[in-house]
Amino acid sequence: MSQVSLLIDVLKKSLRRQGMTYADVARGLRLSESSVKRLFAQKNLNLVRLEQICELMGQEIVDLLELAREAEGRVTELTEEQERELVSDPKLLLVGTLALNHWTAATIVETYQLSQSELVGLLVKLDRLGIIELLPDNRMRVRLARNFSWRKAGPIQQFFEKRVQRQFFESSFIGKDELRVTVNGSLSSRSNALLRQRMRKIAEEFDSMVDEDKRLDHKEREGTTLVIAIRPWELSLFTELRRNKQGESQATRPQVSAKSRIQRTVR
Repeated sequence: MSQVSLLIDVLKKSLRRQGMTYADVARGLRLSESSVKRLFAQKNLNLVRLEQICELMGQEIVDLLELAREAEGRVTELTEEQERELVSDPKLLLVGTLALNHWTAATIVETYQLSQSELVGLLVKLDRLGIIELLPDNRMRVRLARNFSWRKAGPIQQFFEKRVQRQFFESSFIGKDELRVTVNGSLSSRSNALLRQRMRKIAEEFDSMVDEDKRLDHKEREGTTLVIAIRPWELSLFTELRRNKQGESQATRPQVSAKSRIQRTVR
């Protein structure tokens, strides 16, 4: 992808993250919506237009250039072997997680029981795994793309399900900065799809905020986990009480077929 195409692509993603449409840009630039669409389609944005659009988003051109640089050549998924090596060493997983959250090497050594030489060895491993690029003075550049995701049913997800998930949900969620919202109801496939789309957008906003806050001192930031889940689901106790089409109790049948019900949990 050319640098111009990459820059335009990053610009469009930035607009979407802020919920801005071509119509919003058109009003801000005092152009027709069709003219704005044509500018983006033809990648015909000069510096003046680019600066005007950045101002509409409350950004500077330099911010956009940084996002474009970060997006270039980023890793979107690790191999199963890479994930397996990452979870095989608790210290490597810890440092990898901290690196992804933009901790500095000095702060890691100050906060955790790791010597300088031990940390450097772990950073070298992370560099070899393609998670970071180790720079002079032990500075780190994250190689993972913003749309990065762990492998489905891969080592990281399995680790989460066995070791992290239970600990995370062992909370009443009534403390400071905690929230749990659970709703239940019958939804159509279309409504389900719309909610899944909005959930993905929330995840994008979360990533965007992480990127913005990385400029703050680590003491002003706190490790935060957001879990969003949605699936056709019904309590098994209820499913067993359902009747099949012939009017028989589901409890008397070896095969259970439950009508779709949605549960959404936001942490």
